[in-house]
Amino acid sequence: MSGQISQARRCQNYLLSKLSDEDFQELLPTLHLVESKAREELYHQGEPIEYVHFPCDCAHSCLIYMEDGSAVEVGTLGNESFTGIELLLNATHAVETVICQVVGHSLRMSVADSRRALEKHPAFRRLLQCSAQGYLAQVSQSVACNRLHSVDMRFARWLLVTHDRVKGNEFNLTQEFLAAMLGVHRPSVSLVAGAFQQAGIIRYSRGKMQILDRDRLEEASCECYAMVRDQYVRLLGIPHG
Repeated sequence: MSGQISQARRCQNYLLSKLSDEDFQELLPTLHLVESKAREELYHQGEPIEYVHFPCDCAHSCLIYMEDGSAVEVGTLGNESFTGIELLLNATHAVETVICQVVGHSLRMSVADSRRALEKHPAFRRLLQCSAQGYLAQVSQSVACNRLHSVDMRFARWLLVTHDRVKGNEFNLTQEFLAAMLGVHRPSVSLVAGAFQQAGIIRYSRGKMQILDRDRLEEASCECYAMVRDQYVRLLGIPHG
């Protein structure tokens, strides 16, 4: 297991990488390397939380579902964060549904081990609290962004947020999934993606998204991306929007 965990740590979950070697070695027996598949549900809103995940090279979407089954994304978690933020408030049930957005690996810890680690390791608790504050900024900014900004701005912001949390410039992404994340109809996504591709900012084909011009993508985004990124820089020294 230690070899697997060392490899996963090099994938860089930033929270775990910031721990001292002593603290990390104490947590090591409680961490297990797991792979998340596309659209795999890690936990469902209103149900008990069993595990905390520390993403290494994957991205997770946090969703809120309505009674009619429709859902909208309220936040994205990657290697700057962890799932189960509610545990910092001693909660036992999930506020959101979390699914795998981009496939990859995470380090998984049981809730019982997480609670013991939070009590025993103050540095671990502080890092998770800083990450939770960054996530709160992201969720709050998303509310304003979804209400006030155009689909093309939100599209650019969503791609930037995902790009921050994966390896390389290419990741799998269907139009249906992106439309659900943005809370719009698929034709709207098709039009925006087509315009961005024609402008040479992205390349999109058969469910594969490739970022070609990061600078222009940031120019196309609203100010919400930069505002959240600045919060993560202040809290963790990580430029994640």
